[in-house]
Amino acid sequence: MDLVIYGLINSMHLALVAIGFALAYGVSRVPNFAHGALYVLTGCVTWLLLNRAGLGYGLSIVLSLVATTCIGMLIYQLVLRRVRGMPFSEIMASFAVGMGILEVFRLAGFRGPQYALPKFVEGVVTIFGVPVDWQRIIMVGAGLLLVIVLWIFTHHTRIGLGLRAIAQDEPAALMLGIDSDLAATIALAIGSSLVGMAAVLIVPLGTITVETGYEVLIFALAVCIMGGLGSWLGAVIAAFVLGYAQILTIRYLAPHYQLVVAMLGIILILILKPSGLFGSQKELEERV
Repeated sequence: MDLVIYGLINSMHLALVAIGFALAYGVSRVPNFAHGALYVLTGCVTWLLLNRAGLGYGLSIVLSLVATTCIGMLIYQLVLRRVRGMPFSEIMASFAVGMGILEVFRLAGFRGPQYALPKFVEGVVTIFGVPVDWQRIIMVGAGLLLVIVLWIFTHHTRIGLGLRAIAQDEPAALMLGIDSDLAATIALAIGSSLVGMAAVLIVPLGTITVETGYEVLIFALAVCIMGGLGSWLGAVIAAFVLGYAQILTIRYLAPHYQLVVAMLGIILILILKPSGLFGSQKELEERV
């Protein structure tokens, strides 16, 4: 039962860090390799507002999410917009921005156990004989709520339907008067806010480190490639596949093999089904 429960928790952890990347790429077709840096940025800004500016925890979270969302928009408008359509340049530009953000916080000295956010609720509850702390329960509940809200937004709101139109058929959407750059900006903003929400839910379970940004990027890429680039629902399902695989690896091998499992997942899916489990990209034999 502990494998089932902690597999669910780990899967929701991966889903939270990946859906923002999947949504942004699905609409703009621009891979935001600053994704992990935005995760660390949210955690660091929240910590600074809470411990240096003396603001309340709730207000610090809200302000850090607003800052992360605005930075995500600026990354697209100032950098990615100018290289859109050039895949290698998109990757290098966004990765350079992400590295710049992470190295700023590295130089600022964000390292050590003192750089941690408090849990929303202290305490442990027993579920089917398995002790689980309240922060993990809140993370799973908030993750499920975010997935539901995101589905409603993309299927039942004007802006969400516009984003889906751009993702499905950009030329037809442009003919209907939908601004592609505006849609991409909104997508990057939402993707940035989603990874920011992931940070405020997950960071209280550990500490804030620069290296976490690179791990988040790797896990997000692994989940999105497995689920199919451009399909955020596929990313959620792939998160459960990879999440349970990692829990089994921790149980029967060692915790430090988690990244190995993620990389093996990328390699296997690219060999067996390059478009991903739920991707719409052409298969290898169709492209040859």
